[in-house]
Amino acid sequence: MAYDATKVSTGKPAKAGAIYRADLGATLPTNTSDALTGFTHLGYVSDAGVTNSNSPQSDTTKAWGGDIVLNLQTEKDDTWSFTLIEAMNDDVLKAVYGSSNVDTSGSETVISANSDDQADASWVIDMILKNGKLKRIVLPNAKITALGDIVYSDSDAIGYEITLSCVPDENGNTHYEYITK
Repeated sequence: MAYDATKVSTGKPAKAGAIYRADLGATLPTNTSDALTGFTHLGYVSDAGVTNSNSPQSDTTKAWGGDIVLNLQTEKDDTWSFTLIEAMNDDVLKAVYGSSNVDTSGSETVISANSDDQADASWVIDMILKNGKLKRIVLPNAKITALGDIVYSDSDAIGYEITLSCVPDENGNTHYEYITK
C-alpha cells in the first residue's frame, strides 16, 4: 500500500458556523450540503476544536495459565466535547441550561440554573478539510451529560465546555459522518 499525503487533513470550522443544535424530530441532513432546517447555530467554539471519544471497552476472559481467550465488548460510548465561547448568545445559554430555564422576554436575559434533566437533541458539526472538502457529522440523538467548570477571568473568554453523549438511533447508529469527494 502506498502512502498518500493528499489524504492527510485538519478540520477547520466552516465559515457559516460549525456547531448546530435542534430539537429531536428536526429533519436530519444526509450529506454535506443539505440545508439545516430547524437547527440553531451556536457561534464560536474555542480553538481546542471538537473531540470525539468513541472507543469500545471490553472484559477479557483468561484461561488457566493466563492466556486471554475471549474479549467481550461491554460498552461503546460515543461522546463529543467542545467549548462554546459566545457567553452572551441566548441560543448557547438555552443549549447549556435548557430552553425553559432561559428567559429572554424582558430587558435582561434571566438564567435559572437547576437540576432539571437536559433534553435530548440533534446536533450537527460542520468543518472544512484540506483542499476545501467538507465534512459534516450528524448526532441524531445526544444529550449534554457533562459541563466543565465555568471560569470568569480577565484573561480568558468565558466558555461552556460541553460533553455530549450519543444514544443509538432507530438504525443502531450513534452518529454519521459525511465527507465530500
